[in-house]
Amino acid sequence: MPDVNRRFLLKQRPEGRVRREDFELAEVPVPELGDGEALVRVLWLSLDPTNRVWMTDAPGYLPPVQIGEVMRGGALGRVVASRHAGYREGQIVQGLLGWQDYAVISDAHPALPVPDDAGVPLSAHLGALGMTGLTAYFGVTDVADVQPGETVVISAAAGAVGSVAGQIVKNLGARAVGLAGGPQKCAWLTGDLGFDAAIDYKSSDWRDQLAAATPDGIDVDFENVGGEIMEAVFGRLNIGARVALCGLISGYNDAEGPAGPRNFGNLISRRARVQGFLILDYFGRWEEGARQLASWMAEGRLQHRETVVEGLESAPTALNQLFDGTNTGKLVVHVAD
Repeated sequence: MPDVNRRFLLKQRPEGRVRREDFELAEVPVPELGDGEALVRVLWLSLDPTNRVWMTDAPGYLPPVQIGEVMRGGALGRVVASRHAGYREGQIVQGLLGWQDYAVISDAHPALPVPDDAGVPLSAHLGALGMTGLTAYFGVTDVADVQPGETVVISAAAGAVGSVAGQIVKNLGARAVGLAGGPQKCAWLTGDLGFDAAIDYKSSDWRDQLAAATPDGIDVDFENVGGEIMEAVFGRLNIGARVALCGLISGYNDAEGPAGPRNFGNLISRRARVQGFLILDYFGRWEEGARQLASWMAEGRLQHRETVVEGLESAPTALNQLFDGTNTGKLVVHVAD
């Protein structure tokens, strides 16, 4: 086992897009284990919009990462040493292992076991079969309560959560309309994932495209973006519509955040319901969701796609792909084999 553990420490709070200079890549000894602890070699690191939120000093559902601390992040790895009865050497686990080569887990800082699914890449357990997929699953089935025949609009539909959410919508017998950036992503949504329509938000006529794709209005908004896209969707909501508020990625790099939506009052006349949610709310139902997602994948009714970045050292700047729209599907960093 190597003696050195590379760790990305938050050096300063980013202004706008994340820069490599916002972090210090420190090399420290690999931790020695105490009783009740296990050591995990990080193999795959998940990059998510919430990483950017954790870098600010604003209070949220988890405390901000403090200056000098290891950057928080979801990851998957192998147990390489253990003094904990619940973790065995060689076991694959996932959790908030952080932006580092090695992490210590314990009862106070636990990780979840990853099932050995034949034919499924390990990294899929950070994407369609992991917290990403579960976020989409419970957002669609529980928060939005999507029913057959309804029209569901998904923003950031070619991203990790949105691409899974749209497939779940189709599996439930509803119409899936996705917004994505560029003709290639839109073709992937309708051609490979089975979306009923895809709207290129980079086109000048994207609002007309949205109207044409939702002639009978919108029953559910699975919202990942916010800003002008959410405002346009709010203008087409049907009576009794539901808004599953998963993210507002358009404002994560802006100190002031996006203005609006200016037509928020439309929710009154439409008698619409807006509910924010976090996957943390559903940890007690993790097995239920994971079982259904794995079943759909085995049946060929759930596809997993990812954008892979090589090397832990690439993590800070790779995160910006989420905001540039240059990734498709789940964005992950391959740290080690």
